[in-house]
Amino acid sequence: MYLINPPIEEVTRGLDSWGWLPIEGKTPFAVTAFGDVFLESSEGIWFLDTLEGSLTIVSGTREELQEILNSEEGQDHFLMAGFVIRARNEGMNLEPGQCYDFKINPVVGGPIEFENIEIQNFVVSLNIGGQIHEQVKNLPPGTKISEFKFVE
Repeated sequence: MYLINPPIEEVTRGLDSWGWLPIEGKTPFAVTAFGDVFLESSEGIWFLDTLEGSLTIVSGTREELQEILNSEEGQDHFLMAGFVIRARNEGMNLEPGQCYDFKINPVVGGPIEFENIEIQNFVVSLNIGGQIHEQVKNLPPGTKISEFKFVE
């Protein structure tokens, strides 16, 4: 319910725009319903947070990650469980190749609320998220944004 299973080729395509983060050498192995990606390396388990535009190590092993995700706090933080449950209860069921996303990305002022959630193509969502975060990462808070440039 909280995870989706896109083919590895789609995950790889979606991650193309996140190369500005140190994802090289990390292998994706799980994707949340919101298109966030868990990756594994010799250092441990990493979380690509598409909402924050960050990559952080979250556990040493998959087993430790599972313990975290079994908790209510872990489900809320990493899986956005409340939004997923509400979306499903309101008939927003994902088809293969889809994930939930924000209509207006919160990094550019979109509200983190249910009314701002939509179903999106997973590859498009992950790819656009990476491009948006890369373009705004060095801007001072409050900068007015007049345009984005996207690469297909």
